[in-house]
Amino acid sequence: MNYKETLQWLFDKLPMFQRMGKAAYKADLGNTVELLNLLDNPQNKFKTIHVAGTNGKGSVSHIVASVLQDAGFKTGLYTSPHLKDFRERIRIDGEMIPEKEVIGFVESNLKDFEKIQPSFFEMTVGMAFDFFAKNEVDIAVVEVGLGGRLDSTNVVNPMVSVITNIGYDHTQFLGDTLEKIAGEKAGIIKSGVPVVIGQKQFETKELFETKALEKSAALFYAEDHYDIKLLQSMKPEEQFIDIWKDNEIFLEEVNSPLLGNYQQENIATALMVLEVLNARHGFGIEPDNIREGIEYLKKNTGFIGRWHILDANPLTICDTGHNEEGIKAVVQQIMSTSFDNLHFVFGLVNDKDPKTILSLLPRNATYYFCKPDIPRGMNAEELQKIAEEVGLNGLSYSSVDRAFSSAFNNARPRDMVFVGGSTFVVAEVV
Repeated sequence: MNYKETLQWLFDKLPMFQRMGKAAYKADLGNTVELLNLLDNPQNKFKTIHVAGTNGKGSVSHIVASVLQDAGFKTGLYTSPHLKDFRERIRIDGEMIPEKEVIGFVESNLKDFEKIQPSFFEMTVGMAFDFFAKNEVDIAVVEVGLGGRLDSTNVVNPMVSVITNIGYDHTQFLGDTLEKIAGEKAGIIKSGVPVVIGQKQFETKELFETKALEKSAALFYAEDHYDIKLLQSMKPEEQFIDIWKDNEIFLEEVNSPLLGNYQQENIATALMVLEVLNARHGFGIEPDNIREGIEYLKKNTGFIGRWHILDANPLTICDTGHNEEGIKAVVQQIMSTSFDNLHFVFGLVNDKDPKTILSLLPRNATYYFCKPDIPRGMNAEELQKIAEEVGLNGLSYSSVDRAFSSAFNNARPRDMVFVGGSTFVVAEVV
């Protein structure tokens, strides 16, 4: 098989949650354990950092990986989902896994796949860990796919566990309260392994502290130690920050490519992780590594999709925020941006509560409703009807591309075009 045929086989043969939803979800680690046993348990052959959370876990993973690279560590990075190319999920020092490695892994394990019947995500985790082990990475940053306790990545024994925050997402699997969802995320806390919590939340604080105590795991709240202050900038594509640590200036005027205001929390969380690596494991990460790791984030790790500027005239931005908390953060930033008229390209997947999400969006905008090109995508006409019920006006389009082209062509130079609602909508415009 060539690369294209290999990917098609994976998409056709293996259940893929991102495309199919609930039908691909497996609530146990049996398949993952069996697959990794066949691969000689590669996850035990390198150090890891394990990152969970409702929002921000991808950003935190990329920041930590970028700084580790700058500090001279050979760094693996496993994230999901991908936007353009499957290989984005598996990187070493920012370089995507080669196509021939993907082909070779699938071909050499075809018989085992037929026997075990792994999901797409289980197979991808096995591929990533096998690739990292064979290339002898110093450390890998591993992002949880969904939840934590029963996620396929939860077979690692990390140096640090990370939980960014807790919000309402995938409630059909993780529970319908913040406490239940936090219980699933807390499943990544391991015995004696320090845990960093990005956001201190009243509903989850006691649960995390009890779990950490049970596991004899030192617990650190990032917000207790780090404060990120945004500096004024006249350019939408430019963001400078000051970093404060324990109420003292730590780094001044860092040129951050993380343009979303919500990224302040993610930067603080990543810095707390790096501090724990220094204090507990002697990693020797210097302030200059942190500055350069942040400033060269996109170059180091290929980070895209979060408050991502596509064009300056008119200002055109996309963002992969897709759950209640993510949408709230995006809308807050939109409303703090200067523009004359807002053109909003919007699509959802069908396991979200559309009325709840749509009710968070600005009323004073022209909407271009679309369906992302995956089986889980919500019908654009249905989305438009629900949007009208909550006071949003616009038209539906047969594709993301047509919706985006219409919005961009209708926008005047001082207008703003925004694309979002789903990772898979953004994937079609970046």
